[in-house]
Amino acid sequence: MLINFDSKNIMKQILFFSFSFFILFQSQSQKMYSVDYSSQADVKVFVVDYESQADLKVYKVDYSSQAGKNDGNWYFVDYSSQADKKIFFVDYSSQADLKIYFVDYKSQAGWKNSSKKQLMY
Repeated sequence: MLINFDSKNIMKQILFFSFSFFILFQSQSQKMYSVDYSSQADVKVFVVDYESQADLKVYKVDYSSQAGKNDGNWYFVDYSSQADKKIFFVDYSSQADLKIYFVDYKSQAGWKNSSKKQLMY
């Protein structure tokens, strides 16, 4: 039995799967894991007392499927291998890369300081 491989068809399939993987990865970009040590973190975070002090207003969603695309809708995972970003909560704002404020409603989440947006990509 002879199998005929069409190189154009194979390239289309490779591109399709690569593109699908990229879209899947991008859509899950807000899964967070809180690490125990700052050296393990991708981003050091400080939780501010007032919304006006924040770079990002964060809403904690209940399910991973609700995690946003860098829009402040975070889902905290149980294992670091599941996370897109590992964060460490610092004690002082001067130690932080990013200052966040937890909001009560999903519609309130979002960036206040868009110059820090690249930290979460």
